[in-house]
Amino acid sequence: MIVPAPTGGGTDVFARVLAEIVETELKQKFVVENRAGAGGTLGTTQVVTARPDGYTIGFIWNSPLTTSPHSLNVAYTPDSYRAVMSIGFSSYVLCAQPGFPAKDVKEMIAQLKEPGARFTYGNDGVGGTMQLAAERVFRELGIKLRGIPFAGAGETAKNFLGGHVDFYGGSIPPILEHEKAGKAKCLLLTSSGRNSALPAAAGLSEIGMQKAETVLWWGLIVPAGVPDNVHQTLEKAFIAAAASDRFRDTMAKQGATLRVLPGKATDALIRDELKALGEVAASLGIQRKAQ
Repeated sequence: MIVPAPTGGGTDVFARVLAEIVETELKQKFVVENRAGAGGTLGTTQVVTARPDGYTIGFIWNSPLTTSPHSLNVAYTPDSYRAVMSIGFSSYVLCAQPGFPAKDVKEMIAQLKEPGARFTYGNDGVGGTMQLAAERVFRELGIKLRGIPFAGAGETAKNFLGGHVDFYGGSIPPILEHEKAGKAKCLLLTSSGRNSALPAAAGLSEIGMQKAETVLWWGLIVPAGVPDNVHQTLEKAFIAAAASDRFRDTMAKQGATLRVLPGKATDALIRDELKALGEVAASLGIQRKAQ
């Protein structure tokens, strides 16, 4: 199992726990290899170019599949691989400074639509999933915020707390304790539904924009050409593993929500998200460049 991320992060934790559970189901030893680099695209390339026999599997988050292809010259397309399943997600959140004059998402939108409104928001880098997720929502709402890129959600939170940007845009864990301390007013999630960790933050369905959902999600892929019977065996085993109490608890501890989709549904999700985020990237003038 190739994990295109460094050791110790949520993606690595999920992959290793899932592999341990599936070993029992398949009676097959798994070796997990971390091959990080270029935003996950190096490890992803190694997966899709492997022999299509079912013995090389990629545990991947969505960015290398649906975001990076718009900003990097990746050597793969959705035709290069086949999804086994996707297992869950974690929403991004937009949080205002505590003094921002809005108590809910509708008041926030009204403030941002005021003539002459000029606000900034921090994100995890130009062409990153958070930026494209946020801009997808802003475009639908007809509002504009100037994005300020930082090196990850941790740096975004630090600069937001220092008053250098008006809004925090990023994953939930880095801002959660500050929201509880009253140092951030989290009002909108990029998921369709709410998250119990941030009860005041509305989901997109509450403003009629559930189709614009863009979240951080995880899944498994194999090279295109893997035989159907092998794919079915892997899909069945991994879906059973994801349904276990152990894996559910692992996701919850990382602030993620378990949501299992089989291979065909995940393939459709990838293609839809790739197209939607490509349109956003084009509108921002983001162009592909060498890795």
